[in-house]
Amino acid sequence: MSEWWTYTLSDLLMFSARSYHRLFELYNQDIWPAQIVALLAGLAMLAGAVGGGARPSRIAALLLGLAWLWVAWAFHLERYAAINTAAPWFAAGFVLQGLMLLWMAAKPMPRLLRFNASPISWLGLGLVCLAVGAYPLLPIHEGRYQTQGEVFGVAPDPTAVATLGILLLMRARWPMWVVPVAWCAISGAIQMELRVPLAWLPVTAAALATGAWLVRRSVLSSTVDSRT
Repeated sequence: MSEWWTYTLSDLLMFSARSYHRLFELYNQDIWPAQIVALLAGLAMLAGAVGGGARPSRIAALLLGLAWLWVAWAFHLERYAAINTAAPWFAAGFVLQGLMLLWMAAKPMPRLLRFNASPISWLGLGLVCLAVGAYPLLPIHEGRYQTQGEVFGVAPDPTAVATLGILLLMRARWPMWVVPVAWCAISGAIQMELRVPLAWLPVTAAALATGAWLVRRSVLSSTVDSRT
């Protein structure tokens, strides 16, 4: 028996790209019309991100928290676990992220959404738009059935990407970033191994968001140092 460190990702994946996309098709059929509710929630969150303020901030954190918990149960545990033995671990991460977002929504002084037309704000808003508006249409670009689309709030990738955008606008602290960034990296790696055409998308979104967060943190630190 080979040692564990000799295994590659392809040795651990027991499904094909066709099975992966078929999983989303069956999932979408089973939960319909939850996608419509999720999209409306995404649009409400997007409008709140532009306007900013305490109430939209709480609503955004609440909606995202519920979305992460839904995906943990309805997708990872109920569907993805049938083809990927790591899915329960993914579900645990999604539950953790969902609870942290709900805690953020319940705080007496929530972190506020701030869209100030800066490049970082535009990036955050763009990630939310990508997740809510573009992700469901990706199958068309890849020549697949529209029924295999991934919808924000009920599918993991657009939910994680939208969360990264909101976290940028909220200037959230680093613990909130760990799970979304980790998921984008894991999902991207799996899809690259499956030769999915747009496998780079979640990885790129996570890299851009993380880079923007680090730049802003560096700028803020420099500003504080210059004042002392």
